[in-house]
Amino acid sequence: MYKKIIINVADHETRVALVEDETIAELFIERKGSRDNTGNIYKGRVQRVLPGMQAAFVDIGLNQAAFIYVDDVIRENFKEIEDHFTCEDADEENSVEEDAQAEYHPRTENENIEDLITEGQEVLVQVSKSPIGTKGARITSNISLPGRFLVLMPTSSHIGISRRIEEENERQRLKDIVAELSGNSEMGYIVRTAAEGVQSEKIAYEMGFLKNLWCNIQKKYQTAATPSLLHQELNLSLRAVRDLLIQEAEKLVIDSKKDYESVLAFLDTFNPSLKDSVEFYEGKEPIFDAYNLEGDISRALKRKVWLKSGGYIVIEHTEALVAIDVNTGRYVGKHNLEETILKTNLEAVKEIAYQIRLRDIGGIIIIDFIDMEKKSNQEKVFSALNEAFTKDRSKTHILPISEMGLIQMTRKRTRKPLTRLLCDPCPYCEGEGYIISTKTICYSIYREVLRYAADMTGTRLTLRVNPEVAEFLHGEENRLVPNLEKTIGKQIVIYPDSHYHMEAFDIIESLGE
Repeated sequence: MYKKIIINVADHETRVALVEDETIAELFIERKGSRDNTGNIYKGRVQRVLPGMQAAFVDIGLNQAAFIYVDDVIRENFKEIEDHFTCEDADEENSVEEDAQAEYHPRTENENIEDLITEGQEVLVQVSKSPIGTKGARITSNISLPGRFLVLMPTSSHIGISRRIEEENERQRLKDIVAELSGNSEMGYIVRTAAEGVQSEKIAYEMGFLKNLWCNIQKKYQTAATPSLLHQELNLSLRAVRDLLIQEAEKLVIDSKKDYESVLAFLDTFNPSLKDSVEFYEGKEPIFDAYNLEGDISRALKRKVWLKSGGYIVIEHTEALVAIDVNTGRYVGKHNLEETILKTNLEAVKEIAYQIRLRDIGGIIIIDFIDMEKKSNQEKVFSALNEAFTKDRSKTHILPISEMGLIQMTRKRTRKPLTRLLCDPCPYCEGEGYIISTKTICYSIYREVLRYAADMTGTRLTLRVNPEVAEFLHGEENRLVPNLEKTIGKQIVIYPDSHYHMEAFDIIESLGE
């Protein structure tokens, strides 16, 4: 599979698309003033400890207080951070990092949040999940500092190897190298996939580089105000180079000369051999249009997604979960019902996996496939769904089809889904997804006029309503107003006003001519 990265840079936003075989697979957006803070390290202050939730709220300087669960609190006094190494031994000052989670020694069952931190305490924390909706950022005190080959875990002594490195001899070789280089250090490391086949000299260089970064963060913590940002994640363009170009993609195309030069400078430091894979786009057509990406992005914001066969899926976001429904739609099949259903479900599997990845949907996901009678067909759909998610870099867990024909799955969520990022709740329905029907509005007007008429002294009423409501009163419900006039004994004049919300209306009394 040929992968390339397309980067569109403007003053107000940066967009990064990961394209697989000419189809957009993932989209990342960073807008001015709303930069993703996942991976950032802060000096914060505990605002409130909640024993009932085994969590605490921490002020790290963002608009919303961040929250930390008891399992993310390490057993140490934050006010007296110990140096795990001599700063003079470090070699470099710059860093690369990744939103990887550090492995650490968990708390014991008897430890409670109030035993570990107290209100007013200063803490060193890292954002593991950016704020989503009304939820503040999730933070952890288990810091992780990723490089190209390693992830440094200052609060752990564990040494782990990426699961993508499968050859056992290579896994052991890398583990021995890291163990020898780290010596008696109390810090741990995760060896990343990019380290496969790399010599010990390069690993040693990066180990010193990450240690130096940790040293600098500790120094800042001792003198910085509370709250304050101690270490900031790379911008979106450079994160794409670090996480995608170095790890997965064969080519990167970018339309900003300034950012193009910044990418080359970044690669000069970390991987000069990849500089030839970077291309500056000079075409007159917008870069996302040139690669036919805008249509797929617009489609990813729709509630209903059509399948090529004529079936469709419906994606519904709720507070607790995301529900996906599969329907045959216009597809009627050629032979029998079971075959039609199986084909629709298998086609839906590919589209569902694609949409979940592109929209970056996380959390609990419930998929309602069309009911299949044959157990063998259910197993085919389940196997196809598992296969479809093998390309997803986010961790997923999929349960078999239940007796009710539902598949339950979870997908790791670290940032806002695409719909939350690019859309706002409807100002009419306030995110409910519905507004009151025109007929219901007309009947509400009828009842309100009856209430109002009891205290009227005038001879005429004017109804100011939305034009669509006015048209409905003159058309389908054309007997409603005459009946109302007969009941209250007064003339009613309908006045359409395009400034009125569909559900809004006014009743105005007048003396008549």
